[in-house]
Amino acid sequence: MNSTKKQARIAAILYLLACSTAPFSLHYLPRALVVPGDATATATLVRASETLLRMGIASELIISIVLIFAVLAFYRLFKGVSEKHALAMLILLMVSIPISFLNVLNEIAALILVSGAGFLSVFGQRQLDALVLLFLRLHSHGLFLAGIFWGLWLFPFGILIMRSGFIPRVVGIFVILAGVPYVVSAFTTLVLPQYAYLSRFLTVLAFGEFALLWLVIKGAKERPSDALAS
Repeated sequence: MNSTKKQARIAAILYLLACSTAPFSLHYLPRALVVPGDATATATLVRASETLLRMGIASELIISIVLIFAVLAFYRLFKGVSEKHALAMLILLMVSIPISFLNVLNEIAALILVSGAGFLSVFGQRQLDALVLLFLRLHSHGLFLAGIFWGLWLFPFGILIMRSGFIPRVVGIFVILAGVPYVVSAFTTLVLPQYAYLSRFLTVLAFGEFALLWLVIKGAKERPSDALAS
């Protein structure tokens, strides 16, 4: 297997591995534990599903850690195509990592609030329940904040794929399109909530990331440098 094909396959596997648990921790879990507008019901669900929430925390941490190695692998693969775009890709995804780590603290706070610890006795039960809902809502908004960078990094990434010459251009187009719903959803939710409905029509574009399966299945074409090295 040539060097380019091997690098492309490893990078894609790492990225898709990181994405594999995202539906559980970033989509299913918030819907399973948060009852909009009902703090008591939300806190009750958290108390009954502490293990589930801890699994979600573990999943988010694993996602962030694996993403670090994935983007470094992609940077190594594409820095010869365009150092400028490769660096932009690397920085944009790296910015999301500390946001994601810090955002997990909101879920940890919710767990502490339902733990029944003695120092929480200064709060009434309704106050504790309200705080649980508050921290889980902050966590949801934190996901949108990180989502800005989950979307933005895909633009230089897609451009690099299109310019590379060793990966089909159509893969790059799908990757760029996949970045649109992340950015639109984040900005409409955080800044223009009256237009948040627009993200529903763009969600299908996010599946463009699955175009990276091409790198897992087919890998990448041989570059001249690979032939010389062999």
